[in-house]
Amino acid sequence: MNDSLHLWLIPLFPFAGFLLNGVLGSRLPKWLVTTIALLTPLWSFAIVLSAARGLLGFGATLPSLPFVETCPVGWIDAGALHIGFSFVLDQLSLVMLLVVTGVGLLIHVYSVGYMAHEDGYWRFFSYMNLFMFFMTVLVLAGNALVMFIGWEGVGLASYLLIGFYFQKNSAADAGKKAFIVNRIGDFGFLIGIFLLLANFGTLTFSEIAGKLAAAPAWQGGVLTAIALCLLVGATGKSAQLPLYVWLPDAMEGPTPVSALIHAATMVTAGVYMIARTHAIFDRSPFALGIVAIVGAATALFAATIGLVQNDIKRVLAYSTISQLGYMFLGCGVAAYSAAIFHLMTHAFFKALLFLAAGSVIHALGGEQDLRKMGGLRKKIPVTFWTMTAAVFAIAGFFPFAGFFSKDAILYAAFLHGPGGKLFWFVGVVTALLTSFYMFRLWYLTFLGESRSHDVHPHESPWSMLAPLSILALLSIGGGWIGMGRFGTFLAPVVGMSASEGGSTQLEILLSIVAVAVALLGWLIADRLYRQRPESADNLAAAMPAGYKLLINKYFVDEIYGYTVVKPLLAISQYVLEWVVDVAILGGATWLLAGTAQFAGAILQRWQSGNLRSYAAWLALGAAVVLLFFLLPATLGMHVSGMGR
Repeated sequence: MNDSLHLWLIPLFPFAGFLLNGVLGSRLPKWLVTTIALLTPLWSFAIVLSAARGLLGFGATLPSLPFVETCPVGWIDAGALHIGFSFVLDQLSLVMLLVVTGVGLLIHVYSVGYMAHEDGYWRFFSYMNLFMFFMTVLVLAGNALVMFIGWEGVGLASYLLIGFYFQKNSAADAGKKAFIVNRIGDFGFLIGIFLLLANFGTLTFSEIAGKLAAAPAWQGGVLTAIALCLLVGATGKSAQLPLYVWLPDAMEGPTPVSALIHAATMVTAGVYMIARTHAIFDRSPFALGIVAIVGAATALFAATIGLVQNDIKRVLAYSTISQLGYMFLGCGVAAYSAAIFHLMTHAFFKALLFLAAGSVIHALGGEQDLRKMGGLRKKIPVTFWTMTAAVFAIAGFFPFAGFFSKDAILYAAFLHGPGGKLFWFVGVVTALLTSFYMFRLWYLTFLGESRSHDVHPHESPWSMLAPLSILALLSIGGGWIGMGRFGTFLAPVVGMSASEGGSTQLEILLSIVAVAVALLGWLIADRLYRQRPESADNLAAAMPAGYKLLINKYFVDEIYGYTVVKPLLAISQYVLEWVVDVAILGGATWLLAGTAQFAGAILQRWQSGNLRSYAAWLALGAAVVLLFFLLPATLGMHVSGMGR
């Protein structure tokens, strides 16, 4: 291990699992499919854990970081352009790998119980392993092109997993929607890559950072253009305004898919990419400002929609969008370590929320409507207590994990220049809404009278409960991991935040405000859904316009449908149907058919079966042949005679 970390093995194992189950899974016994599906991410996690132990001094000594492994065979060599296929392990990629492989492994284990009776069991785990392969490639990428391979790969795997129940039109449509919307963002990322190559002559992140460090006066301009293009890619992958619309529909996939892709891994790729390319964003205050605005606006916007949603998974989906907004806000105020810290803790409690929701759905025989739940606290106690830990964590109560990471972002925002106070205020209001809608979900699901009929709730198997218990412990104590150390640990990669070393008294005061706001959200939810359950309906009836706006998600999908989708369909229909089909293909077909028909009519007259007609045609043909040969000679003699 002292000589090499063998980083290439981390993505290789999940890829092997994908191949084995993808090619042979339909013919293998179920226990062997399960073994392959679990062992391959386990080996990857073991390698990452070994590297982490070495870095922290608990194992063999690691090579100095960053550690780079490059494929010895040249990848792209064209003239002066040389791009190698390289993997990099540094403090940032190590944290991401621990999240992706660790939480991903727990979700794989959970899936064994959740998907036990589903058709296509082997296909599901094949796709899950494929996703893990591409996600680890994305995280380990040493240059933008390798990252783009992983970036596109997780998009493909996400499409396959979201549309796993492809017999359902809603699932198939959701998969297509995610794929198409992400292509919009990916186009921006690709333009950013071209601009990087044109202006730096390299796509290697460390070389780009080195060239920027050697040119301290280089600010704005083309760097702003590059940063904004990268931001477009990040908004697509991390579901920010205006490209967030795919994520709520992605809940059509199995619940473990929601936990893996849309809570712990893929949707955080945009945040990770911004942190990885922070050297470019740091040279463009304008681009950073846009990142902060997008994050704050998305956090508040999605939180308002989450207030009234009735599908348990869709509440969590809008919560994910909102929490990703917090991470973007952290990046926008140059508090990259705080954003990554929240990324990590969010992976713990949001994966737990989705998996606990899956346990609730499993207990109720597939029911997802909050209005048909209630009274489950004593019937599924392990699910109740683990989900309770996640609810308190996302609401930001001390000492749960979400308290530390969310407050680090809010504190950094408060100290960020003239607009920082506004960003902080938006974040605090979002925290109030988050606490309210999460406790609303908690009350409607577990407390009060049961509203489920003809269903006998039952606790999930331990293959599902064990991952819930581990994630609950991480949601409770995971925040202490980064307490006072996370920023220092990531500083060699992302630098120190301006909030590092600030006023302790101010930080404590702002934390008290944040906890008080979370408590207020809980009290409001308690009032509406426990003390006076009829109050919520009365409040909705008193404000019908506002309720209709929120329950219909501000009609954004409908607006996109009328302004983008339908015009494109109409144009496509006109172009394809009238220009391509009728004019070009139809015209060509008519011309060919008419030519064949005309030629056939002539040939039909020739082939009359009449011997005298054949003899006449034969004579006419012979005359034409003779005329063809004799006429030039006759004309030649005539011209020659005139010359004399």
